[in-house]
Amino acid sequence: MQLDDDFPDQDLDTKNASAARMYDYALGGTDNYLVDRQGAVYISDIWPEAFIEARSNRRYLERVVEYLARECGIRQFIDNGSGLPTQRNVHQVAQDVDPSARVVYIDNDPVVLRHQRVKALLAEDRSTAFILDDVRNLNDILDHPDTKRLINFGEPVALLYLTFLHFIPDSDDPFGLVRRFMDRLAPGSYLAISHVASDDPEARRAVTDILTQLTSGHFGRIRDTAEVRSFFDGLEVVEPGLGRIAGWRAEIPEELRDLKVFEYGGVGRKPA
Repeated sequence: MQLDDDFPDQDLDTKNASAARMYDYALGGTDNYLVDRQGAVYISDIWPEAFIEARSNRRYLERVVEYLARECGIRQFIDNGSGLPTQRNVHQVAQDVDPSARVVYIDNDPVVLRHQRVKALLAEDRSTAFILDDVRNLNDILDHPDTKRLINFGEPVALLYLTFLHFIPDSDDPFGLVRRFMDRLAPGSYLAISHVASDDPEARRAVTDILTQLTSGHFGRIRDTAEVRSFFDGLEVVEPGLGRIAGWRAEIPEELRDLKVFEYGGVGRKPA
C-alpha cells in the first residue's frame, strides 16, 4: 500500500497508545498497533463494558447524524475529534439522506489524517474535508479555507463532539469551548455530545487515571452526568432528552444496563 508522503511510517508513534487507535480496535478495526490493543485491554480490565460502549457510541453517531439530516434538515456538519475513519462515517450517513451534505472533520492526531488519505474517504467528493488541528484552536478552525468553503455560518450547522470532550482538561475550559463554538453558529443549529461519564466518584477516578496514563497525560477526566448536562445550558434539548446514549432513540442492550461508567449525552438545538 502506498502511504501519503507527508506521513511516512517512521513518523508514526507506535510506542505509546493512541486514543484514536484504541477506539479503532474496540470497534473491530485494523488501524492499530500492539500498544493500542494492550491499552484497550487494560482499560477493559477496569471498565469491562468499554468495548461494547464503544460500538454503542458508533451506532449513536449513526442515529444522531441520520436524525439531524432526515428530520431536522441539517446539511452541514462539523465533527470535532473525529478519530480514525471506520464504516458509516458522518459524511456517509448524512449523504445517504442528501448527497449534497457537507462535513468538516477535525482531529489533531496526524495518524488520523494519514489513514483518511490512505483510505481515500475524503477524496470521494468535494463535500468533505479534514483539518489537522486541535479543536481548542477555534479561530484557526473557523478561518480555515476548507471550513469557509464548506460551511455557511448563516445556515444551521450540526456541531458534533462524540466521545471526545472527556479528553479536554478543565484547565482548557471545555464548557467554554463548546459555548463559544455554538455562539458562532446560526439559530437552529444543533449540538450533539457523547461523553464518558459516571456518578460513582471511585469509578470516575479509576477510569480517568488509566486513560491519563495510557495517553501520556493527554486526557481530561471522566465527568458526572450533571456536568455533561451543563454543556447543553441555553439549548433546547430534543427528545428523548439527555441520558445514556445507548438508549437515545433505541433500546438499551441488556449487557449495557446498570453500568457504573457509560457514555452519556444527547442533542440540543440553539433557539432563535
